[in-house]
Amino acid sequence: MRSKRRIAVVTGTRAEFGLLTPIMHAINAQPELELQTIATGMHLSHEFGMTFQTIENEGFKIDAKVEMLLSSDTPIGISKSIGLGLIGMADTLDRLEPDLVLLLGDRFEILAAAIAATNARIPIAHIHGGETTEGMIDESIRHAITKMSLLHFTAAEPYRQRVIQMGEAPDRVFTVGAPGLDVAARFQPIERDELEETLDIQLATPVFAITFHPVTLERETSSKQFKALLDALDGYPQASMVITKPNADTDGRVIQDLIEAYSAGKPNVGVYTSLGQRRYLSLLAIADVVIGNSSSGIIEAPHFGLPTVNIGDRQLGRIAPLSVIHSDPTAQGIRAAIAKALDPSFRTSLRDMVNPYGSGKAAPQITEVLKSFNFHPEVLKKKFYEGGTSSK
Repeated sequence: MRSKRRIAVVTGTRAEFGLLTPIMHAINAQPELELQTIATGMHLSHEFGMTFQTIENEGFKIDAKVEMLLSSDTPIGISKSIGLGLIGMADTLDRLEPDLVLLLGDRFEILAAAIAATNARIPIAHIHGGETTEGMIDESIRHAITKMSLLHFTAAEPYRQRVIQMGEAPDRVFTVGAPGLDVAARFQPIERDELEETLDIQLATPVFAITFHPVTLERETSSKQFKALLDALDGYPQASMVITKPNADTDGRVIQDLIEAYSAGKPNVGVYTSLGQRRYLSLLAIADVVIGNSSSGIIEAPHFGLPTVNIGDRQLGRIAPLSVIHSDPTAQGIRAAIAKALDPSFRTSLRDMVNPYGSGKAAPQITEVLKSFNFHPEVLKKKFYEGGTSSK
């Protein structure tokens, strides 16, 4: 019998790795646990910044790199990427022989890992299950991973109840909060002048932090919606705009092309493939508004009392704090939402806001369960829980 329980953490994107970082450090700090790191997806892509180096710079050894990302953002290309990822994950898990695979979220890279682990009869622990994002394919992927998983770490109690409603046993579903808040609560912000230097842009007020991803359950809307956002931004020529590029999703390239064209010749607009966790959070600490349709505007931005303009349906269904202003994807709607976000009285109203995603204590709770849970021989034979929902 092994002296340590091997926990394989799979990461495919810069943003997801940032959320996993405190958990990975907590695993490393436990003498009973052994961390294995598997990098895949955008981490291994030149187009997306080869961000596997971020993993290494954080002090983690990468035990395996699983190539899967094709140079395509079409539905066919993404399906082929999943197929390549499944092959690579199967080989990797066979070689590493983890006792448990830890997965976060709902992207197609993570689906490939979940299928491989299920076929290999390796238990899965899943973070951020039970959430709804009605505008994304990720909605279906998230729920599919939930049903393949043995342990569940949810970001809020309503999400825990939803996982139980899907037939998962209550004693295997834990409300721990969002791990991204663990990072936000403890990071040391970069000073404004240093941040300006590293971003090569002057951050004059107002500062807009902008991230817009494709709405993957809609056909051919990415260009129209993002052009509406750009039209709205034209009303703020004095604003400093920090734009991060979208993920490797269907129609992601059309957004990237529009970003490059919009930013050309504009010294007040900076475009970045990846900011990294510390630079991104430092930006949120001084920004005046987050604009786009990323989950970070709903989960992490409220930690800083920062208003968010959430555009369209990508995050529809997710619990939203008071700081989130929902906007339809039209230039008029977005302009009105930005104006509300910049109103000093609105920001003042957020002073006593409670973030429904917790206070930054997810990592130790997750690690304790990973360390103490009883993985008996019959553990993978899950019974469908018929009790509906359950209290803690």
